[in-house]
Amino acid sequence: MLRAFLILIFFGLINLYAAARIIGRWPWAARHMTGAWLVVLVFFVLQMLAPFGDRLVFKKLRKRPHMAAIVSALDWISYTAFGVMSLLVVYGIAIDIVRIALQLADPYFNLSIFDHYALYAIFTVTLATTVTGIAYVLRGPQVVSVTVPLAHLPPALDGFRIVQISDLHVGAAIRKRYVQNVVDIANGLEPDLIALTGDFVDGGVDDLMEDVTPLSALRAPEGVFFVTGNHEYYSGVHQWLGAFEQLGARILLNAHVVIRRGKDAFVLAGVTDHKASDIVPDHATDPATAIAGAPAGLVNILLAHQPFSYREAAKAGFDVQLSGHAHGGQYFPFTFLVRFFQHYYTGLEKYKNMWIYVSHGTGYWGPPFRTGTPCEITLITLRRTCL
Repeated sequence: MLRAFLILIFFGLINLYAAARIIGRWPWAARHMTGAWLVVLVFFVLQMLAPFGDRLVFKKLRKRPHMAAIVSALDWISYTAFGVMSLLVVYGIAIDIVRIALQLADPYFNLSIFDHYALYAIFTVTLATTVTGIAYVLRGPQVVSVTVPLAHLPPALDGFRIVQISDLHVGAAIRKRYVQNVVDIANGLEPDLIALTGDFVDGGVDDLMEDVTPLSALRAPEGVFFVTGNHEYYSGVHQWLGAFEQLGARILLNAHVVIRRGKDAFVLAGVTDHKASDIVPDHATDPATAIAGAPAGLVNILLAHQPFSYREAAKAGFDVQLSGHAHGGQYFPFTFLVRFFQHYYTGLEKYKNMWIYVSHGTGYWGPPFRTGTPCEITLITLRRTCL
């Protein structure tokens, strides 16, 4: 209850900030204060509708066939409103920084003219980001092909294909139809192995099991492997581990398997989420334990939800790390801001002798926005290179 109250206070304050800056610059709103603040209140309630509704009443309503579509529409609208507010706040702060700089540079600068154009700028950029972001989401996941060169890859494994699915975030907005489309695309790529790198669910097994059921149809000759993300720990990780086993995935909790093709082989390992021990103490992530006892001299590939594992992974001797979590920032301006919080947040990079690939994610979290970071299903091809 206290946490919910604090969340309301926090988001209430940022709504007040954005509203005050807009009303102060908008002549119509300044002349109709009561109406303007009523719109602000309705917009705030709309933002809170999905986060609180999903926990209180939407779960029950969604199980009624005639209500499911209505609840899904309300979720979509609510999270869109939430996204719009996030844009208004960030763009509002940027405008205020420019305003202060101009005032410091020239105390006689005409701020009323600046405020007039700043209002139009905020509305225009927010609208453009929202429309573009929704358009990217409606396109659905795109296939991204990545080639990872490995000098010690055995000849029989040259061209080995791994499909990575990450950050699906089945929950309020992403349901069974979206999951089925992901499965169809993944199977159509005819991979040798499928890697599921965490954050697949935002809710409990009882509420979402039917929606994730299509994952049971994933097919690859060498199997389907799953590692936990932070959202599994928010959603009842032990129940979900059992559910993913029922769906046919092999769980790698700080463990490894040896993937063989004839006499050649490589090691595939997986670790728990980087922050798992904060919720389940005995799930502390440990790349060294994950690879312990593996045959020496083989290529070692690690599945780790968060890119933060890269230092420990490289130290443990991994050649490749496949991650997700960051969403590439998901939508502008967070696609720019994410680099201040994640050293590796998008695409293929190299750290010392280890390749790290960070997926943009196959779904999205919160606002249904994507700008410059389309939802992706990654086709990773391992290639042998000359020493």
